[in-house]
Formats: sequence, C-alpha cells, structure tokens
Amino acid sequence: MPSIPPELCTRCKGYKRLCGLPTCPILDKFRWQVSTMANFRGRRVEGLTPPSALVGEAGYPQVRVYYMIPAARSEEEAAYHESPQEWARRREPLSAIIRLRSMMLAAGMRVPAKDPWLLYETEVSLAAVSTRPVDSEALLKKQPIPRLVFNGVTKPVGPTAPARKIIVEGSPSIPRALEKAISDDLRALDAVWELHRQGIDVYTIQRALSLGLIGSQKRRKIVPTRWAITAVDDMVSQHLRRELRDRRESGEVRIYYREYLGNKFLVITMPGPGRFEWFEAWHPAGVWTMEARSPIYWKVYEDPRGRQTSSDGGFSAARMAVLEELAKRGEKADVVIVREILPSYYAPVGNWHIRETVKQAMGSGPIAVNPTLKEVMELLKEKTGGSASYVKTHSLLLGLRRRARSLAEFFSL
Repeated sequence: MPSIPPELCTRCKGYKRLCGLPTCPILDKFRWQVSTMANFRGRRVEGLTPPSALVGEAGYPQVRVYYMIPAARSEEEAAYHESPQEWARRREPLSAIIRLRSMMLAAGMRVPAKDPWLLYETEVSLAAVSTRPVDSEALLKKQPIPRLVFNGVTKPVGPTAPARKIIVEGSPSIPRALEKAISDDLRALDAVWELHRQGIDVYTIQRALSLGLIGSQKRRKIVPTRWAITAVDDMVSQHLRRELRDRRESGEVRIYYREYLGNKFLVITMPGPGRFEWFEAWHPAGVWTMEARSPIYWKVYEDPRGRQTSSDGGFSAARMAVLEELAKRGEKADVVIVREILPSYYAPVGNWHIRETVKQAMGSGPIAVNPTLKEVMELLKEKTGGSASYVKTHSLLLGLRRRARSLAEFFSL
C-alpha cells in the first residue's frame, strides 16, 4: 500500500479519495477481512479448491504448504479465484482481484521439502494441478488469522490457519501430458518444456514444479512457489531461445503497447540476434516507493545466450511472453521492454499480470511498424511519460551501432 500522509487520511476518512486512489485501501482491507472471516467459522472447512496451492520459503527445507479453499458454492465460482488468464482477459480491477484472493482460506501444513511424495499420496498435490475444482476438507488446529499477505511475485494469500489434516474428497482430473510427466524420469527442464509444448498452461506447470510432481524421480523436491514461477519462465525461455537461434532475424521494427492494473508496457522488437533490455520505472507513492520523491529506475540486459546483468522475476515473465510470439513468427529479434508502474498499483498481486499483459500486447498487434527513431521516442514519451529520456540515455539496443549495419536503416533514417 502506498505511503499516504496520515493528515490526508484524517481529512478524507475513506470517502473523499484525496490520495487519488480509486478506492481506500485501508477500508477495503478491513472490509475484505471482515467479510472473509464470516465465511470461515469453526475448525472444519469444506469447499472446492480452485485448484490452488502455495509453498512458502520460511523454514526451508521444512516448508509450509498452503492449500487454498475459497468460500464458493459452485465449480465455476471456485475456479475464478485462481484464474489469472481470465482476470486479464476481463480486465478485472485491482480491488476485485484482492477480494477474490482474500476469500480463500489458506490451510497450512509443514512438509519436508525433500519428501514431495507425502503430498502425492494424500492427493493434495494432485488436487492442486487438477483441470477442475476438487472437493476438499481442512481440519484446522486454530481459528483462521484474518489477514492478507502480499508478495511481488506470487498472488496474495488470504486468511491462514495451521491444518491438522487436509482431506481430498473429490477425484482430481489430471491432464494426460502431466500424468505422463509425473510418472516419467525426466529432468525438470525437459519436463517443463514438454508440458508447455503440449499446451499445459504455465500456471499448472508452476504448481507442478513447486509441489515436486516433475523432475528426475530421485531429485524431486517441494520448491517455494516464488522460485518455481521464475524457474518455469526461465526454462521455457531457454528452450524458445534455442529454437530461434538459427532462425532469420526480424526484418522490421515493431512497437507494441498494453496497460493494465496501473502498469504500462511498451515492447519494441527490432532486427538483431536476440538481445533483451528490460526497463522499469516506479513512480513515487507506489507500493515499493513509499519514501521516493522521483521515479526509481531498474534495468536488466540479457545477451542472445540468456546471460543477464541481474535476475528479475518480472523480466522473466515478460521475456517469455515475447519469445512465444517471436516463435510463432519463426524469427529472432532484439527486444526492448519498458514497464512503468503508476501509484494506482497500490498492492502487489504477483507477476502473472506482467506475463498476461505483455502477451496481450504482442497478440493484439503492433501500434507502429518501421517508425523513425524520432517516432519511437515520441511513442515512448506518449505512452510511458518520463521514462523516455531514461531509456534513450541508457538503452544499448536503441543506440547501438553495429559494424555491418546500423539500426538507423531499420528506423527509416
């Protein structure tokens, strides 16, 4: 939540919206917690997992696995609590996504990371990768704690409670390709790629890797969800890069754009061997810039072999979406991605929206083809504001001149 001066809150009292946000985060959080706790009373909770599960990092190698059960009455309603692709398609607002996540009970249990078979035998991990919601029951040790936990990579986690036992009452429906991957003895890199190649959605693959369902049989382990998300993005990207290595270079400069949840994304693809540049601009008074007085910038550079100047989960998610589109076109390209984060992004809901928004940008077609360099900078300024001057100054790809030919000829100069 952004750092809002308390003097402003006392004058506003949640209804004047003096902070400029579309809704009061303080009142919303209170409403979500109160309404959610009304749905979870007692120490026995029954419902449908969407499917959904999260593995925490604290205490590793003894990890806490959270099995999610929403206050939902139907399969369709339950499934929507874990539907990032559908949220993006419908352009659900930030408040709606937080509300959906706050309405799920997270029943937690400690499990040794090196023993994923404990979850497999009880079908907890299978229920978490099912193609449809699964009837479940959680017997709790304590009453749920009414809270919302936010993370920059994973989706928010609602009320939590330690579980004495989790019972999977329904029958999980596992995709045939995933069933085969579970029984096979493939290394994780190959299993992830094979599942992606066969059309298993990335979020199911993330949960499968996190819960220790795929990988070499003797080396499988439960992995914190935050690690698994970036690992899957990187593994898929690694294979896509190999596929594109010997393909022709793009013959055009294309610019794509999309905005969602107070995040703006501008993607520039241009002739080149497959280098990437990632720029982030965080505005003051945002979720991670409470005390900042001017925008904070972050940059990642990656060469054609995938070697980075630094790692970043948001970049991994965006890069995979771009590489998927390039693979469809059968061409490699140099890519500049600019992300601008506005103060209206007042609560982090995970990096799924980066992946989905960039995918939508690429899928909706370019907003400009073969613009002049001047037009590129004008579009940058129009779509991302003050980031344009920073990108112009710090971008190697937009300013780099090659020995054989320069970018100028592709920018119609």
